[in-house]
Amino acid sequence: MHRIALLLLPLAILPAADGLRIACIGDSITFGAGVDKREERSYPKVLEGLAKATVLNAGVSGSTLLQAGDRPYRKTGQFTAALAFRPTVVVIMLGTNDSKPQNWDTHKQDFAKDMGELIDTFAALDSKPAIWLCLPPPVQRANFGIRPEVVEKQIVPLIAAVAKERKLGTIDVFGALKLHPELFPDGVHPNVDGAGLVAHAVARVLVAPTSRRR
Repeated sequence: MHRIALLLLPLAILPAADGLRIACIGDSITFGAGVDKREERSYPKVLEGLAKATVLNAGVSGSTLLQAGDRPYRKTGQFTAALAFRPTVVVIMLGTNDSKPQNWDTHKQDFAKDMGELIDTFAALDSKPAIWLCLPPPVQRANFGIRPEVVEKQIVPLIAAVAKERKLGTIDVFGALKLHPELFPDGVHPNVDGAGLVAHAVARVLVAPTSRRR
């Protein structure tokens, strides 16, 4: 744990990112499942302090990017709340639950299209947010029907391809946590230290001068 703390320390001196209103779109990993006192230590809450921004945790446990999935994100109240928030930055981290057999094996051909529609919905807001796509964290051990090989070999490359096609930036959460299986007690959800690494990976991008262009 001491080594992780040393990794997190440098970003404590990041400059303020004035005016940022960040909507964190995602599933239980964004919401904070597996993190004690999640309202204080989920990745969006940690990000709020790092980026000195107003951050909305719009994560929904179990949600899928796929509209035909078993819990589509765009049918949740948090999605509506994220739109009403009028963000200046949107960080999308979905795809983990899409790897479940009932979702991916039947509907994977719709993933890129559904991601594009989600992007377009946020891009149409009058706040004109910068949109970033996260490569979701690795699944260290199959659990809850979530499959490590599908996330790594299919979903992560597809998100990267959508970002390239749309000329959007990516945040490599997968790479940031890949070598830290000890931070995933159930194989899927990062613990407090893992959530901190996610927040720092996001903050490194959002506080960079080039991330402020819209």
